[in-house]
Amino acid sequence: MRRKFHFKASALARKVLLYLALIQLTTNVLAQSAQSTGEQDSGGLVLSAKAARPVETVSHLAAYSRFIDPVNGMGSDDLVRYALSHNGELAAARQMIEEARGRLRQAGLKANPMVESSYARAVNTPDNNLMIGAELPLELGGRRRARVAVAEREMELRENEVADFERRLAAEVRLKYADAIAAARNLKFTEDLSALTRDSHRIVQTSVERGKTAPLEQNIVFVELNRVESMRINFESRTEVALLELKKITGMLPTEPLRLREEFGTERQPLSQDEAESHALAARPDLAAARAAERLAEAQIEQAGIEGKIDASIFANYMRQDMGFGVQGFDSAGRLAPVHDVFHFATFGVKLTLPVRNKNQGNIEAARANLEAARNRRQFAEIVVRNEVAAAYARFERARERVAIYRDRVRAQALLNLDVIRQTYTMGRKSLLDYLEEQRRYIEIETGYTDVLKEYFDAAVEIERAVSKG
Repeated sequence: MRRKFHFKASALARKVLLYLALIQLTTNVLAQSAQSTGEQDSGGLVLSAKAARPVETVSHLAAYSRFIDPVNGMGSDDLVRYALSHNGELAAARQMIEEARGRLRQAGLKANPMVESSYARAVNTPDNNLMIGAELPLELGGRRRARVAVAEREMELRENEVADFERRLAAEVRLKYADAIAAARNLKFTEDLSALTRDSHRIVQTSVERGKTAPLEQNIVFVELNRVESMRINFESRTEVALLELKKITGMLPTEPLRLREEFGTERQPLSQDEAESHALAARPDLAAARAAERLAEAQIEQAGIEGKIDASIFANYMRQDMGFGVQGFDSAGRLAPVHDVFHFATFGVKLTLPVRNKNQGNIEAARANLEAARNRRQFAEIVVRNEVAAAYARFERARERVAIYRDRVRAQALLNLDVIRQTYTMGRKSLLDYLEEQRRYIEIETGYTDVLKEYFDAAVEIERAVSKG
C-alpha cells in the first residue's frame, strides 16, 4: 500500500492568536479600573501580588525544524528501504540463506572414491607384499536425490524466515517513525503556544510596569508560560529519543543527521477484510516458512527411509607378492636355484551394506514426529494469522471512528468553547483563570488528537504487518 502523507501546520498557530487579542483587550478593560497602588478588588478576588520577574529573552532556532524537513526529510518508506539495507540483524539473517545454499551445493556432490595402499615385509626374510586398491560408493536407492531434496527444503525455509524478518522490521520502522512524528507534532504545537504566550507575557508585563494592570495578571501568565515551556521541553526530549530509536532500528549511527519529511494522513484505506485475510493466508512469509518446515520434515522422512535401505560400493585391488624359501630346487632346466618368485594378483568385487539389524528406524520415527510438530505449528499459525487480521481491522475501524469524531466534532467544538470563554472574559464575566483553564483543555484536545492520528497510523501499519502487503 503506497503511503502518502501531507504535512499540515498546526492549527493552533492561527487559533491561539485569539489568546493574544484577549490579553490586549483585557489590558484595556482592566486599565479603566486599575489603581496606581497595584491593588484591586474584583468580586472579592484580590488581584494584587508581587510581579513576576521579567521573562528572559530566549534566542534559539525552533527545535521542530531540527527534526522535520517537509522537502528533504526521509519518509517512512525511505526509512524502511534504509533499514532493509543497513540493519545488522537482518544482514546476519540473510547469511542463513547463504549457509543453506552451501549445504544445497554440498548435498548435490557425488561421493568421493577411496584409495587404499599397504606394504608388508617379513622381519627375517626378504619376502614383501604390496597392495593397492580403490573403492567407489554407489549411493543406491536415490540417496543423493534425497539429500538434495532436504537441502532444497531447508533453503526454502531460510528464505521465508528472512522475508518474515523483513516484514516485521518494516512494520517496526514505521511504528518508530510514527512515534517520532507524533512527538514532533506536539513539539510544534507547544513551540507555537510558547512563542505566543511569551509575547502575551511581555504585553502584560509592560502594562504592569505602567501601572495599568494588576501584578497578579502577570504572575498568572508567567506561570502559564513556564508550564507551556516545560511541555515544549518534554516533547523535544521525546522527539530526540524517538529519532534515536529510529536510528537504532534502521542501522544509523547516533551522530548521523536525520530529519523526517511527512506527517500523519487519514486518507489511507486498506483492502477489505476478506481480501486481506485471503492475501495473508497466501502470501505471509511466516506462514510460508511454516509450510516449508512441513515440507522439510517430509523430505527428512524420505531421506531417513532411503538411508535404511541396502547400499553398495565397488572395489578393485592389485597385489604384488615377492616370496621365497631358504632352500634350493631344480628349475625347468634342471639346475639348482633358490625357491623364489614374484606373484601378481588382481581383485574385483562389490561391497554390500545389508540393513538387517539397523534399518534407520529411530531416525524415521524422529522425522515423523518432527513432521507432526511442523503440521501442528502450521495449522496454528493459520489461526493466528486470521486472528491478527481480524484484530488489526477492528483496531483500524475504531481508530477511524475516533479520527472522524475528533476532526468533525471535538476540535471544532473545543475551539468554539474557547472563543466563547474569551468573549465572556473580555466582558468581565469570566476570570483569566477560567480562560486559561479552557485553553489547557484545548491543549489536551490537540495533543489527544495527535494520539488519535498516531493510533490511526499504527492501526494501518498493523494491517500491513498482518496482511504482509505494502
